[in-house]
Amino acid sequence: MPQRVRRLLPLTALLTVTAWATVADADHAWGSYHWKKPNAVLTLAVGDNLTTTWDTHFQDALDDWNLSAVLDLQYATGGAKPRNCRPTAGRIEVCNATYGNTGWLGVAQIWASGSHITQAVAKMNDTYFNSSPYNAPEWRQLVMCQEVAHDFGLDHQDEEFDNPNLGSCMDYTSNPLGPPSNLQPNAHDYEQIAAIYSHTDAAASSGGGPNGAAADLDLESPGQWGRLLRSNRGGRVQIFERDLGRGQKVITHVFWADPDADRPR
Repeated sequence: MPQRVRRLLPLTALLTVTAWATVADADHAWGSYHWKKPNAVLTLAVGDNLTTTWDTHFQDALDDWNLSAVLDLQYATGGAKPRNCRPTAGRIEVCNATYGNTGWLGVAQIWASGSHITQAVAKMNDTYFNSSPYNAPEWRQLVMCQEVAHDFGLDHQDEEFDNPNLGSCMDYTSNPLGPPSNLQPNAHDYEQIAAIYSHTDAAASSGGGPNGAAADLDLESPGQWGRLLRSNRGGRVQIFERDLGRGQKVITHVFWADPDADRPR
């Protein structure tokens, strides 16, 4: 994939990002889950298993999250087939496909050993993105930005769809463009990333994912996701957990499509 020029945020946003370390009220981590970070910066490969419709949104999301002082998300050639989007140990795989009328718009899944993420995937369901109202750049950018962030341990700032936007892709909304726009991270997101990765670990995560039958699990539908851990009001945001034994789990974060929106055609 050709290298793209990083988008420039407004000066006020850049100044806010550089000041996040002084604020101590970050509180939207995805539990205690995080990648091992042996150095000051977490370097993580993110595989592109996407069609060209998604490439710009993918690169923009990586550029936005890399404004964090502790993240270095590196573009990598995809290592999965988009249709099943199998994980690769030690990295994130990002995929899109027409997964069907599953009800979900986007899914993020992490494989964890204890609290450490060992591999992760993010999937965008083109069955919905090919139809109104989701067939729009702003919806693709919001969901891409959010699902990638779940894969390195970030959760939502807000899960109400019809209240005012917070200016963060980690805020659910019925109107991604706002104002303010929810297409990028905000300062509070960078604060939380800094809090999650404020410590270092002995060694980086590599080759730590499940093997054998566990690596080949079909995890596309609720029947394979395990037990429901949490559901917001209205059930459009849900988290599931599947216990693989020996301290390993798969945790699935689901962004359900609006059941009142136009059905995919």
